[in-house]
Amino acid sequence: MELSKSLTLVSWILRIVVALILLQTLYFKFTGAPESVYIFKTLGAEPWGRIGSGIAELITAILLLVPRTAPIGALMALGVISGAIFSHLTKLGIVVQNDGGLLFILAVIVFIFSAVILLIHRRELPIVGAYI
Repeated sequence: MELSKSLTLVSWILRIVVALILLQTLYFKFTGAPESVYIFKTLGAEPWGRIGSGIAELITAILLLVPRTAPIGALMALGVISGAIFSHLTKLGIVVQNDGGLLFILAVIVFIFSAVILLIHRRELPIVGAYI
């Protein structure tokens, strides 16, 4: 099923926003920025968690930007960001190192936008598409 022009535009905007949010954190994760190291030390996952999540986010962003793999990228984004939100709610807190809750807010935006992307592209998922 082909999407309308308006749904296609909404999908692209949401996918670009999610990809940009995921990609902008990579610099901090891959360079070992103090904020990133603090987060993953607090979670008991430094450095492997920091590097591993960075790789997962890079793959997710690429999948989101390729039209054919966008629904898989959205599904992967929901998984990756659910871990971040869970970490904020259980160990890190909403505000991390006086960021005013920015990282948490960005995580919630990624979650909501990814859910909408997945909803828009649900029929394109190999398993689900066969039953709808």
